[in-house]
Amino acid sequence: MLSFTSNEILAIAIAASFAAGLNVYATVATLGLLSHVHAFQLPPALHALGSWPVIIVCAALFGLEFFADKIPVFDLIWNALNTFVKVPVATLLSYGAAQHLSPAGQIAVAALGGGIALAAHGSKIAVRAAVTPSPEPFSNIALSFPEDVAAISLTWFATRHPIIAGLIVAICLVLAILAIRYLMRALRRLFQRARAALQSKPASLT
Repeated sequence: MLSFTSNEILAIAIAASFAAGLNVYATVATLGLLSHVHAFQLPPALHALGSWPVIIVCAALFGLEFFADKIPVFDLIWNALNTFVKVPVATLLSYGAAQHLSPAGQIAVAALGGGIALAAHGSKIAVRAAVTPSPEPFSNIALSFPEDVAAISLTWFATRHPIIAGLIVAICLVLAILAIRYLMRALRRLFQRARAALQSKPASLT
């Protein structure tokens, strides 16, 4: 079983938070399985993740999300609801990983983990919103499947190379923020055009 320094544990928490923003159930199940087979030692505060009940429940929910996340329109509803799962879980994971810090430090790391999960989740919704108008389901499948693979792979990779995983997450966060900004600007332009079209109709009727 690998052992890690405090900084490496925090790097794993950061990577897991980003992975949770993509697929929280796959992330928790992966951490639990790695801990259960003694491939990774969870901090004492997170030992419950390695129990079979937690692993089985998360694996079942991952199976449900695997299909729900690939259905156009419904995937947006599913992801919106899962905002209230992903962010709190990432916050708790980060809080438990930072148990060696002072109470203020734990809260800061927990807030960072929640923010990272929210950024990853927000960018996911942004991309989904952009492809949802497509009438076929293949765009959703093409996006969802790599997200599932990325969540599992990043979680596993972080337990082997935590610092590198942390750097990868830093790059992904920049891309996530850019994706969210792009969507917000696109929506703003869309609303402006719709408003202009509505205002021009009364004028054309007169």
